[in-house]
Amino acid sequence: MAVETNIISFDEKEVRTFSDQRGEPAWFLEARLAALSNLNALPMPSPDKTSIKRWNFTDFTYELPASNLSSLDQLPEQLKTVVNPEKPAENLLILKDQHAVYQSLSKDLADKGVVFTDLNTALKEHSDLVKSYYLNEAVKADEHRLTALHAAFVNGGAFLYVPKNVVIEEPLQAVYWNEAEGAGFFNHVLIVAEENAAVTYVESNMSTGNEHAVGNIVAEVIAKNNAQVKFGAVDLLASSMTSYINRRGIAHRDARIDWALGQMNEGDTISDNLTLLMGDNSYGDTKSVSVGRGEQKQNFSTNITHYGKASEGYILQHGVMKDSASSIFNGIGKIEHGAVKANAEQTSRVLMLNDRARGDANPILLIEEDDVTAGHAASVGRVDPSQLFYLMSRGISRTEAERLVIRGFLAPVLKELPIEAVQKQLAAVIERKLS
Repeated sequence: MAVETNIISFDEKEVRTFSDQRGEPAWFLEARLAALSNLNALPMPSPDKTSIKRWNFTDFTYELPASNLSSLDQLPEQLKTVVNPEKPAENLLILKDQHAVYQSLSKDLADKGVVFTDLNTALKEHSDLVKSYYLNEAVKADEHRLTALHAAFVNGGAFLYVPKNVVIEEPLQAVYWNEAEGAGFFNHVLIVAEENAAVTYVESNMSTGNEHAVGNIVAEVIAKNNAQVKFGAVDLLASSMTSYINRRGIAHRDARIDWALGQMNEGDTISDNLTLLMGDNSYGDTKSVSVGRGEQKQNFSTNITHYGKASEGYILQHGVMKDSASSIFNGIGKIEHGAVKANAEQTSRVLMLNDRARGDANPILLIEEDDVTAGHAASVGRVDPSQLFYLMSRGISRTEAERLVIRGFLAPVLKELPIEAVQKQLAAVIERKLS
């Protein structure tokens, strides 16, 4: 089914059939239909300084053909950079065109009650648990038209649940691989860490040759009291795909959420990352990098909002723009009334590699409390000539010197990704986009 750009047409019967074929519980179908009925009444989001009126968010097919993967050796070379067929991660989930084609979870974690599976399986086997959190706290379906679209047509994703007092040392890995023409990549990731739990989750979002495809990706992270969640991601969606990415986290008392985001999409992108520090002594840290090239237009908003006393929030955004690419980087630290002793810090830096590239770094502090600490820094400019001079004085060519400076500029996020293969993937993508 395809939908039109402005007035969105839909067929309720088709959505019911789609849900029934997937074996979804009644409550999930009701959520789809409620979002569907509300679509045209909701406004589109209005990202700062970025016009999205001509962007394609609504022309897509959400029912994608099933895929099979009899062996990891069948993975394309692009995916073998993050999944080693000979020695895959012990806890690994792979979706191809929104269908689970590979799943593994260690017996030790399963015996402890950990759930790590694709969303469709979770709806069948853990329906009540998913229902408790899905689009309830972090993201709401009726925020605007794109969240409603997501709730109506979600067709893939993952569910990760870590019970109370379970600390997982090894990272859990997910790969979302899409290549269907005209596809709607409507992925939903839901992570719940109960009290005193700890987990690291890393995902790769990849697409190849998806003509006129649409990405609408939502991730919800819930960290209960004293829980710790590390969320790493590399987004690498094709130039023909328009993407809306919404990642939200809620940290309760003494909880911590860390984000390490490599935002490397080739197409036009809106990315919204919000962490709500609800509990006292909660902690949020977001590190993100982006490289824009060609005619790309991108808008990145990172927001950490403080409600809890003595909460700490840190934002670090680094972007590199080349060719005629343009990007907006909004860093927002907000301290609500009552969040005494809170600390909000942020840094946004953008490098422009030629005259046509454009980058805009906007640090924003919204303070509603007196007894707090807050600070920000932002810069937009060229590669530092003094750094180039230093390297070139040691016999390094100007081209290689520029690459070394840029690599160092992007390193703070690169080193935060806890899976070596994903680090290498991001490093290779950065090198390719800059070459």
